[in-house]
Amino acid sequence: MLIIILKTSVCKAQVENNPDRIRMAAIHLYKDGDYEGKSQGGYTDEPYWGIVNIKIENGIYSQISFMIRDTSLHESLSKKYAVHFKDNPVYVRQCRKDSKGVKTYPKKLIKHQDIDKVDAISGATWSCNIFKASVNEALKKAFNEFEPAPSH
Repeated sequence: MLIIILKTSVCKAQVENNPDRIRMAAIHLYKDGDYEGKSQGGYTDEPYWGIVNIKIENGIYSQISFMIRDTSLHESLSKKYAVHFKDNPVYVRQCRKDSKGVKTYPKKLIKHQDIDKVDAISGATWSCNIFKASVNEALKKAFNEFEPAPSH
């Protein structure tokens, strides 16, 4: 396991600002395919689940969709979702900011190809945390386990 972590760290250090190296590093880390991840992002007392679908092609994230689903109201978070909080202007603003985050975070991940470089939009940390946790769940399924070299 130490070798995997070391190799990942070396790859990450070598890929900064180099799209070709980003692609090569990702090829080693994740298998091509479609992966789904679901998470509450640590907010287990709330009825919200993040659902992300990631397509990896040629070792890079090529398509990402993301939604946050309210399992008690059976609705997805959007600007219209704020109607449930019409008497609370603070929650209305929060819904709008998090809705913007839900649309923005997948684009940021495709651009940077690194979940650690996806920063939260001001006022939308909640949706960012759920996005990152959902992505991590999807990537667990995509992780390309390195086979140890045969011993001679």
